[in-house]
Amino acid sequence: RSDLREMEKRQEISRSRGGVSLVRPQIVDLKVKEKIFINAEQKMKIAMAAVQLIKNRDSIMMMSGTTMEAMARQIGTTVELNVVTPSIPIAFTLAAKENVEILVLGGKLTHTSLSVRDEYTIQGLNNVFCTKLFTSCDGLDFGTGVVTATNEEARLTSTMMKSAAKTILLADSSKFGKTGFGRISRLEDIDTIITDDGIAESYRNRLEDMGIEVIIAQ
Repeated sequence: RSDLREMEKRQEISRSRGGVSLVRPQIVDLKVKEKIFINAEQKMKIAMAAVQLIKNRDSIMMMSGTTMEAMARQIGTTVELNVVTPSIPIAFTLAAKENVEILVLGGKLTHTSLSVRDEYTIQGLNNVFCTKLFTSCDGLDFGTGVVTATNEEARLTSTMMKSAAKTILLADSSKFGKTGFGRISRLEDIDTIITDDGIAESYRNRLEDMGIEVIIAQ
């Protein structure tokens, strides 16, 4: 609660009885312990929808982020799975599932995200190729594309996209219209977006017109 009060003082979030939401159009690199409170209910619904896209014996990549961590918690024990991730919390969560083989990418730990994202991390992708990349973002916009707060995370995510057959973006509706420093990709480079029912119909229609599959998590 003290973290939330401090974020509210900095005008980074707004609080209501229904939850917490970001108020800045320009994104910032928040700590995991701060992000976890933001749109938590929507993130859980999105995570549950994302898990439905996993098939038995899939090899997938999972980027870092609180939505991705929610997805890791939802992965069951009935499918055999290979997972590549730069995220320590995701690896720790999946370590309890004996049906999941985990490749943790190396590199220097970033304290805000509890993940690695440097040159050593990128080198670890040289010998892997996965069916799907599940990733999140800090913002997406028709002009800028898919963005995150830092250039390092953007570069890693972009490289992971090249090592996967399909890119699936998990983004709650508050992310739409947000801009940031680190540009991951064009919107056209995304195959599927999973979001919540707060997305505007016009936004959804435009994405679908671009050939992007839009899944609304219920």
